[in-house]
Amino acid sequence: MTDQATSPFPADFPPFVHQAYNYFDQGLELAKGWLLSPAAWSQFALLVVAYVLARYLAGKLMPKVSRFLTPKDDEAKGLLVEARRFAVLFLPLGLPLLAYVLTGLGEGVTRSIFGSGAVIAFGKRVFLLLAVRALVQSILKDPFLKLLGKFALMPIAILYTLGLLDPVMLKLSETIVGAGNIQFSLLSVIRGVIAGSILFWLGRWSTGQSRNYIIAQDNMRPATRELASKAAEIIIFGLSFLLLMNIMGINLSTLAVLGGAIGVGIGFGLQRIASNFISGVILLLEGQATVGDYVELDGGEKGKIVKMTARAAILETFDGRWIVVPNEDFITTRVVNYSDSGSANRFEVAFSVSYDTDINTVPALIEAAVSTHPDILDLPYPPDCELRGFGDSGIDFGVEFWVNGLDDGDNKYSSDVLFLIWNALKDNNIEIPYPHQVVEFKNGLPK
Repeated sequence: MTDQATSPFPADFPPFVHQAYNYFDQGLELAKGWLLSPAAWSQFALLVVAYVLARYLAGKLMPKVSRFLTPKDDEAKGLLVEARRFAVLFLPLGLPLLAYVLTGLGEGVTRSIFGSGAVIAFGKRVFLLLAVRALVQSILKDPFLKLLGKFALMPIAILYTLGLLDPVMLKLSETIVGAGNIQFSLLSVIRGVIAGSILFWLGRWSTGQSRNYIIAQDNMRPATRELASKAAEIIIFGLSFLLLMNIMGINLSTLAVLGGAIGVGIGFGLQRIASNFISGVILLLEGQATVGDYVELDGGEKGKIVKMTARAAILETFDGRWIVVPNEDFITTRVVNYSDSGSANRFEVAFSVSYDTDINTVPALIEAAVSTHPDILDLPYPPDCELRGFGDSGIDFGVEFWVNGLDDGDNKYSSDVLFLIWNALKDNNIEIPYPHQVVEFKNGLPK
């Protein structure tokens, strides 16, 4: 009723029109008071002086600070160097923050002289808004953080600058949303969304940093590094979830009921998932198969383990295909690990010589030739050429050799060894037979 009495609009206009006019009228009266007040002009002049002085100091100090903080190319990497490189990113905040500090120093003087500081307090909030704007536009590079700053941090800073943050928060806290018995204030929902986004982004970032640090520890076994990485990931996201529940005001004791429901779900429908998760933990603890190992399962799947997740291991074959194998298969079936207990493996190639050959000279000749290959090992055993049998077309031999790695993919050990055998036999005039048959006519050739 009071709004309509002071508003020039007709009474049948909507109430928000009269209320908006009253806000405008109050702002106009406040602006007139500032324009006609010596204290307001003095504070405005102080704001201008503070900004000019801050701009001068920023022009003098920021280049020096930048040169001091920017690491040189020849400096060794370390925590201090990374901290300096991180601090350089925040140099665009120098000008608005200097203006904010200088304005704050002058605010006390203004209030002691004039007993008022509304204009200078508003100027401080404007400088703080400029700092937030510089943070969002120039410093935040991550797409998620830039989006959060643009649609969450900037609106909050604008409301704070205009002095509307507290009324808006009060209105949001009085607005209740929910379904059934579950009800939240709109402020709690917004706060939960923002806090949850920040917490889980920090969790993802912390997980990546901790994983890189753990993987860089060469003195740890690969399985131990993988287990430590998974444990760090679970701990970080678990703490983030509990902290989010606390921020949203949800009683953590209610999680006991949720835990019981999850337990029942695992017992009935998620037992395979739970089995694969536990199998993955066992694999990481025992270290019988880990990232980098080349394995072959009973089902015929074989490849190099390139990734181990909570549910499955991913094998990469030499032809570029990825095979997803549940962790449970590594526990319940037989697995051949070609990379466990060292990477040395034994391979064999077969060849034949003519029946006209003195076979007593072949083993030493072939063993000496194969030993010249740079990747053939002398330990645990040197190359060994053995007689395999007497074939239809020639005498069959086989040479066994040990190498580090697998005879596939980038490595062509069998091919290299066959070339060495071919050259050795040719150099010693030993014939390599080819299949042939002799046909005998007992009664002579037909007429």
